[in-house]
Amino acid sequence: MGIQLMLFAALFVAAQNLFFRRSIDGGGSSKAYLMVQLFLTFLVAILLNPVRSGHYEFNLPLAFFGFCGGVILAGFMAMMGKALESGPPGLTFAVINASSVMPILLMVSVFGAGFGFIYTKWNGIGSILVVSGLFWAARGAIKGKKSFNWAIYVLIAFALHSLFLAFMQWRALFLNFPGKKALFLSLSETQAASQWFMPMIFLAAALVQGYIFFSTERRKPLHSEVLYGVLGGVANGIGTFFMIWATEISNSVEQAMIFPIFSIAVIVLCNMWGQKLYKEKVNWAANAFCILGLIIGTLDWRALLG
Repeated sequence: MGIQLMLFAALFVAAQNLFFRRSIDGGGSSKAYLMVQLFLTFLVAILLNPVRSGHYEFNLPLAFFGFCGGVILAGFMAMMGKALESGPPGLTFAVINASSVMPILLMVSVFGAGFGFIYTKWNGIGSILVVSGLFWAARGAIKGKKSFNWAIYVLIAFALHSLFLAFMQWRALFLNFPGKKALFLSLSETQAASQWFMPMIFLAAALVQGYIFFSTERRKPLHSEVLYGVLGGVANGIGTFFMIWATEISNSVEQAMIFPIFSIAVIVLCNMWGQKLYKEKVNWAANAFCILGLIIGTLDWRALLG
């Protein structure tokens, strides 16, 4: 059931990505879409976290920690928007979702084995396959100055998404190791469990995007930007709900599989609508390399084989 729910989450996230591109096609900018979409997601996050759980206690240190994560998310979304405005959408989302092989390297470098992070040969092999597949897929897409700009934007988005995913794992350490000063912020178990973490992430991201939009474009959002932003926010909210639900009901074997399955499903679905709707030339062999790398590098083999 956990795997099925994560596939539903991937379906809605892929739809959110399509709404993002449709908003740009309608003559809008990524800035306006993101402002609307992230604010809607903030509202949905309130419903999914404090309202759904019934726990409304507001913890300032963790809320501020979440706000900092939202700033990283805003930077990532801004770069993703720039990439979508200048390059192939399916390949853009494939590159970004392939970044899920990178957080383990960051967590091992910062926190090490003492907090359960071990970088195995399988992580390394998976990362090499993913990077090789991305270079292979992007080689035919980078032609001319505009495509070169796309490559720069998508590489920055890849790096920021990796950092954001590592940030989310950092927050999980507060729950698993409450009070540890080696985490750079000492929080009790009750403080770490605050339901305002996710809402603060999306609030910060929405505020940053709102500032960027109104300071650079100084106009009202277009009707298409609002429409697709609302649709994208709802789709992202539903996808987040299924993702949270999947993590709550999955057994140990499913937990080892659900996030790689999510990333792979989003890559395949986004490439499918990119190929069908935008006549994008999808290098499926290169994508298969990335997918194989994700399977090898991100599955929890100890849980699966143990």
